[in-house]
Amino acid sequence: MLNQRPDPQKNVFGEPLSPCSLSPLTGYFRDGCCNTSPEDVGSHTVCVVMTDEFLAFSKAAGNDLSTPVPEFGFPGLKAGDRWCLCAARWAQALSAGKAPKVVLAATHQNALDIVSLADLKRHAIDLS
Repeated sequence: MLNQRPDPQKNVFGEPLSPCSLSPLTGYFRDGCCNTSPEDVGSHTVCVVMTDEFLAFSKAAGNDLSTPVPEFGFPGLKAGDRWCLCAARWAQALSAGKAPKVVLAATHQNALDIVSLADLKRHAIDLS
């Protein structure tokens, strides 16, 4: 079956993956988590907290996340919203100095195939 995720999925610490956002509803599977599968070619695995700066960067890079697309049930994002972002887009934003903050407990371990844990930790909001 297409779009069936394997269970259980793990975060960057090898622990059970925490939810990223139920409002707006995020994730490749629109289940609130940054779960992934082989069908998720974009690797929507990094749970981020949107900022105006990142939203402007993403729009300029060709991915407008702030404009609603009602026909796809997409409300448009605003600063403060949590969202499962493509790991490569986060890496691109990091290189440009525009990376949004990260929720590590809700970031899928597969993100580490694309970005380093050290970089994610430097942008984490959930480290004590």
